[in-house]
Amino acid sequence: MSAATDAPTTIYSAPPQHRLVEGVATDGQTIWLSSVLDRTILICRAGADASMAMPAGTLHPMGLAWDARRNWLWIATDCPDLPGVAKCESGALVAVDRKGRLKAKVSPGPGFHPGDVSTANGEVFVSDGLNGAVYRPRGRQLDPLIAPGVARSAQGTALTADGRHLVVADYGRGIATVDLKTKARTLLPMAGDKPLRGLDGLVRVGEEYYAIHNGSSPGSLVRFRINGAQIDVAVVQRGAPLADPTQLVRDGNRLLIVADAGWPGASKPDQPPRGADTLVAFPFP
Repeated sequence: MSAATDAPTTIYSAPPQHRLVEGVATDGQTIWLSSVLDRTILICRAGADASMAMPAGTLHPMGLAWDARRNWLWIATDCPDLPGVAKCESGALVAVDRKGRLKAKVSPGPGFHPGDVSTANGEVFVSDGLNGAVYRPRGRQLDPLIAPGVARSAQGTALTADGRHLVVADYGRGIATVDLKTKARTLLPMAGDKPLRGLDGLVRVGEEYYAIHNGSSPGSLVRFRINGAQIDVAVVQRGAPLADPTQLVRDGNRLLIVADAGWPGASKPDQPPRGADTLVAFPFP
């Protein structure tokens, strides 16, 4: 199988005031990053850096995904359990246009705490890291593909190449697929019936899937294929520069990865600050 074997390069180093950067999205020209604590979207375009504030009435930005069909940036918003962040009953999935104007805001109600969002073929998927649920918008409602409590901690999602199933990285249960018609959920272990736990961001590239493993420190970039009822897994990169990796996105012939998000420093102020390698690129062979 192919792999991103060339040395990674630093694409962007967020200014120190943006202490926690979580999500990343791109349309092939513009790159968006979510600065969680200050409720800001960082914008990188052709060497010029800018930012836009989250719309009034929205929470802290987490995962991001660009919707090429609508020309919207979808944002999972919530109130993460961090010093200085006010608690909330529910987060929301929101969408903004390129100028930061609010276009959509949906939530299934209290207890919804989204962290990751993905888009493909005009579909949008959002996952809840606290109760394992996965939803897709249907009008002004969120349709549950995985109901709350069925799984444990849903993270990244990716549509299969045939568009029939959604691959879900559950932090505690491992990789699963969901049939988009029947909503049947199937766990896909590694060889030996072992689950691949500790995955965060997820993206499909052809028939392969790349994911961030941050269940241990330092983090890793892993790649897997679905082979029948199990997955074949390989480690592409372990350790530097993946000090505290979270999300990733495909950008043409490379992967863009939030390599040092800053969660330890945001959770415990006495921890070292986020490093310079906020966003790095791994080129495909």
